[in-house]
Amino acid sequence: MNISKDTAVTIHYTITDAQGKRLDDGDVAYLHGGYDNLFAKVEQALEGKSVGDSLTVDLAVEDAFGARDESLLRSIPKAEFPPGVKVGGQLRGSNDQGEPQIYHVMKIKGPVVLLDGNHPLAGMALRFTCKVNEVRAATAEEITHRHVHGGHGHHH
Repeated sequence: MNISKDTAVTIHYTITDAQGKRLDDGDVAYLHGGYDNLFAKVEQALEGKSVGDSLTVDLAVEDAFGARDESLLRSIPKAEFPPGVKVGGQLRGSNDQGEPQIYHVMKIKGPVVLLDGNHPLAGMALRFTCKVNEVRAATAEEITHRHVHGGHGHHH
């Protein structure tokens, strides 16, 4: 079966930076066909591929996690900081528009905690390499929910 709209696809991927440094790798299952579960440029390159096929896609900053947004930097008083969260951890909060936002704890500097709401790979050009491990027709429920269930997909 070839990858096309409404197929459930499992890939093994590796993400590196422009210098070839490995940043992430693993297995992921996604619903193919414009459901925003994978980088659009990678999804386009996977169209028509089948099990065993491999590909490499170079992603410009705008094709990956986008440019850094300095308005997503925050500092909060350490007194408001939840106990047990350390540098490298994450906090849930809201951005300037009141929408939910995940913040990464960057630094604890005296009485102040510095947070960053940008994705850690924002502002970086990336190379996405993957191998197709499985392709199957998506279930009606997966299409309704706009993501793959089970395996390396979403669990309810």
